[in-house]
Amino acid sequence: MEISGNTAVYAGLSTIRSGQNRVDQAASQIADTTIERSLKSQSSDTQVNRLLSVDRSQQDLASSMVDMSQGKLQVELGAKVEKASDKMLGTLIDTYA
Repeated sequence: MEISGNTAVYAGLSTIRSGQNRVDQAASQIADTTIERSLKSQSSDTQVNRLLSVDRSQQDLASSMVDMSQGKLQVELGAKVEKASDKMLGTLIDTYA
């Protein structure tokens, strides 16, 4: 019997990697939004424009926070897949015999 690569291991690693990427992208978007806000001047025209754009920026921040939470869950679930795969490999093949 030939044993090829464990697809559950690869699925777990792929899930962890995509979760990390999602968290990185969301964190970058949050940082960019925060920097944009701090760089704007306080002139009256700018204040009016800022008030009009507050809803959009708040939605962007909320969306990025949701993406970060989803990324965190992806990483956690990928780790659980990795642990389950590791346990299953030990039960399917008697490595101690």
